Amino acid sequence: MPTSSRPPTHAASLLPALFVPIWATGFISARAVVPHADPLGFTAVRFTAVALVLAGIALASRVRWPADRAGWRDPVIAGFLMQGVYLSSTFWAVSHGLPAGIAALVGSLQPLLTALLAQPLLGERVSARRALGILMGFAGAGLVLAPKLGAADPSGIPPLALSVSFLAVLSLTLGTLWQKRTGGRVDLLAGATLQFVGGMACAIPLALAFGSARFESVAPVWLGLAWAVLINSVAGILLLLALIRRGAVAGVAALFFLVPPVAAVLGYLLFGEVLTPLQGAGMALAALGVAVASRG
Repeated sequence: MPTSSRPPTHAASLLPALFVPIWATGFISARAVVPHADPLGFTAVRFTAVALVLAGIALASRVRWPADRAGWRDPVIAGFLMQGVYLSSTFWAVSHGLPAGIAALVGSLQPLLTALLAQPLLGERVSARRALGILMGFAGAGLVLAPKLGAADPSGIPPLALSVSFLAVLSLTLGTLWQKRTGGRVDLLAGATLQFVGGMACAIPLALAFGSARFESVAPVWLGLAWAVLINSVAGILLLLALIRRGAVAGVAALFFLVPPVAAVLGYLLFGEVLTPLQGAGMALAALGVAVASRG
């Protein structure tokens, strides 16, 4: 099913500039929270809180809820994949020994997978220019991550955690494609609410089966939870859904290449992490790649 992009407006052109730093701060909040709380339990609490917040906003706004079964089912499936499986798997993999640099590099495969699957699953043609931009973005993200990857011992990477990280990226890719294919007929706010219901449907059973009750009542946990709920999730998912609805899915996915560079800058500003000239070159290449892919 071919897809078409809407003509960009001035307000719409600002959406990527808001989305990328919001998404990137997820790594910062995770760094603050993971030492004090079980990742699966934290994710389940987060999704439940987000679903309640979005439901309250939706009810107050008197949004139009889906009129048929498919309208309720499709956002729940997208949320199960994009939120539940992706975030729960990523947090679990990192908490079980997968180096953050390796996890970020695996995450950078998402735009490549999206571009490869967009044509057979959506009928969306990926132009040569967009493919070039995606490859440039991947190379730039790799340069940003190179110093961190060099500090990790590849022989010490847990195979199960690495496999779960790949599962997370595949799930995010499939969820993005499913959202693009089915999400246009559902109100944006109603769809976002139902997505986090889908995330809950995945995260709560995982937390009960494999998580623990560790949840320390300390400032980093509560601040991280508030940020994860209100900024990363509520603001982030509404921006992502708006971008997917307005644009070609491969072009939107290319924005994820900017997440590692922005996360690196935030790490430098907040935690004093060193930025090397190689990382600076990678940031520039990733930004150029996204610009090329977005014009594809």
